[in-house]
This record gives sequence, C-alpha cells and structure tokens, in this order.
Amino acid sequence: MAKGLAEQRRQEMIAALRAGGHRLTPQRLAVVEILAESANHPSVEQVFKRVQRDFPTTSLATIYKTMSLLKQMGQVLELGFAHWGSRYDGKKPYPHPHVICTRCGAIVDPESPGMQELAQQMAGKSGFRISHHRLDFFGLCPRCQGR
Repeated sequence: MAKGLAEQRRQEMIAALRAGGHRLTPQRLAVVEILAESANHPSVEQVFKRVQRDFPTTSLATIYKTMSLLKQMGQVLELGFAHWGSRYDGKKPYPHPHVICTRCGAIVDPESPGMQELAQQMAGKSGFRISHHRLDFFGLCPRCQGR
C-alpha cells in the first residue's frame, strides 16, 4: 500500500476514535498503524505479536477489544474463516472481493469495479434489502502453485 494511502487510513481511524470519545493509547495507536499499513489481512494474534514488540506488557484482550471497537465503528472489515479464524482488513473497511489461497491462507484484494451494481442486481432479483455482502474466491496463490 502506498505510504500516502496508509497514512490517510491511519488518520481516518484516529479521527473516528476521537469522534467516538475513545482514548488514543499507545497500544491502540500501534494497532491502528498495523491495520493501516497491512496488506495481508492480519489475525488478532498477528497484530498482538507485532504490538508486543514495542509494548511487551500489552494483553491479547487489549488487542481483541481494540479490533472489536474498530469493527463496530466501521473502520475495519472482519473476514471470518472456519479454518483460519478471523482476519482483518483495515485498508479497505468496506465490502469488496477477496481471493484466498487454500494452502497458505494468503488474502489478496483484486480491483473489481461493479461490486455496487452487482449488489443492486441481487437486491432487485431477490427482493431482499441488502445490508452488506461478501464475495470470496478460493484457489492456490502463485507461490503455492510453484510448490
């Protein structure tokens, strides 16, 4: 992710926390930084390990609470998987397609115009009022294909 876009996401998450009256602790800011820069959709445990490098007394509960708060505020998108648990997207906290490797669990965000139109088509064809959507594609990433 370009440095400018990561900084923009970081500032958006910080502004949302401030607007919600939430404290900006060093640990919370570290989580925001990791999510804004991460293109690999980290798990809570991966974020925890990275935060602990700078803040060794941070608890896993603190990370879970921060991730939950950011999710409730619409600042992070949670992707739940049966085999890998939840992974988090702070870069694009809105519905968009993901491509997931079934071997290593890598997740990629391909550009895909027309997602909003697809959601509208589904609503029109089904009569549902679509509140959110998720579109995932599964297969082997280029690295795993080479193994």
